[in-house]
Amino acid sequence: MNQLKQIHAHTLRNGTDFTKYLITNLLQIPNINYAHKLLDNTPTPTPFLYNKLIQAYSSHGPPRQCFSLYSQFLHRSLSPTPHSFTFLFASCATLSDPSPGLMLHAHFLKFGLDHDVYALTALVDMYAKMGLLRLARKVFDEMDGKDVPTWNSLIAGYAKSGDLKEALRLFLDMPSRNVISWTALISGYSQNGRYREALEMYLEMERDGRVMPNEVTIASVLPACANLGALEVGQRIEAYARANGYFKNAFVSNAVLELYARCGIIEKAMQLFVEIGGNRNLCSWNTMIMGLAVHGRGDGALELFNQMLRKGMAPDDVTFVGAILACTHGGMVKKGRDLFNSMEQRFLITPKLEHYGCMVDLLGRAGLLQEAYDLIKAMPMKPDSVVWGTLLGACSFHGNVELAEKAAESLFVLEPWNPGNYVILSNIYAKARRWDGVAKLRKMMKGSNVAKAAGHSFIEEGGRIHKFIVEDKSHPRSNQIFTMLDDVTAEMKLHGNTSYLDSIIDEIRLMESA
Repeated sequence: MNQLKQIHAHTLRNGTDFTKYLITNLLQIPNINYAHKLLDNTPTPTPFLYNKLIQAYSSHGPPRQCFSLYSQFLHRSLSPTPHSFTFLFASCATLSDPSPGLMLHAHFLKFGLDHDVYALTALVDMYAKMGLLRLARKVFDEMDGKDVPTWNSLIAGYAKSGDLKEALRLFLDMPSRNVISWTALISGYSQNGRYREALEMYLEMERDGRVMPNEVTIASVLPACANLGALEVGQRIEAYARANGYFKNAFVSNAVLELYARCGIIEKAMQLFVEIGGNRNLCSWNTMIMGLAVHGRGDGALELFNQMLRKGMAPDDVTFVGAILACTHGGMVKKGRDLFNSMEQRFLITPKLEHYGCMVDLLGRAGLLQEAYDLIKAMPMKPDSVVWGTLLGACSFHGNVELAEKAAESLFVLEPWNPGNYVILSNIYAKARRWDGVAKLRKMMKGSNVAKAAGHSFIEEGGRIHKFIVEDKSHPRSNQIFTMLDDVTAEMKLHGNTSYLDSIIDEIRLMESA
């Protein structure tokens, strides 16, 4: 930096022009403010210099400076280039207001630059990131010479918006794909809660073998493994990430941490938490606190919460969900109340719906049903089905018919299609020998065409996830599965105890290892 200042001083003393050299090198540091001042003091700036500054602001922000420079550009009667619009469209993609992007699109057409594939790809990407998919698709369909990044931008837009069907259709239509193409779809499935499809897409990518997963791919698929409980696949992905040096990436290491925490491998999760060490961020702390809380280690979760505060790490709303859950699973009502009250009073965090839901769960489990109901009625936002469902579950456990009816009444409005609420209330009535209530609910279900849906389970075997329901015949090897179950059942009956089942499982494991 000192050398550049000396060169600048030399140019001022001797009247030489090193503006292009100075600005280019200043932006590599980057010292954008200094470079901007140099541009402002240049008597005859070129489109190249403006483009370099616009590119820098597009990458580092703030984006409004890009538009300011573009206005100066036009005021000096300079003609913009496709590169100008490539960076300007990229800046607009970060804005919530579509007006600047629409205006620039009009200028882009006016200057006759709509033949450049890079600028057009940036335009597709801009509209896709803004959620204006109709406009993104129109530009895409009218383009000649689309390249892989163009397809990727539109696929990512559809995936982010939740239209995975169209994203997949585009993906299958692509002439060629790269790792970003696969990752866009895997990430889309994962972020929209379609974890099974996310994992299947990743495994298909592995089988395809033409491109290798990168850090973003790994960070996108591991949450799917965590939510499905696919520990075996997750561990294999972790090994791949470590072998390729991706574990140093905070998103990847946190995703691996979440895998073990969600799967209940708490000791391994703690080892990873220690291994991450100085690279821990708020997500790392939150994941570990939540993992400990959910798996019944409330004291450990709260100790970690306190340790986090001692280290000067400021908690966020997710941290408090984990901390209050720790109190819920540990039956620590007073501590939970104190944490909830401290959110606004000490940490200036406004409680959200999730925090009220945790408190209702805490109070409900402790049998403080009236206090839980009063809290729901005092909430500053409208309670959702999760909050009312939590209260209904607590009423079922403690046998409170009156409050169960109030909770169910709200649930029937919020989720008229959900048979589970009818079943829970019916069981509460039956437990209290209120057979008239049971009969009334059955009549309501019949009149509303509400039927109890069959529950399903997932099982991981051979690195793949299989979904099944009771007596499911849809699996391609269902005949072999049921034959094996019949053999196991017959042998158990023959021997009169379940210990024989363990020996059969051992034999199967020996056969597999052989």
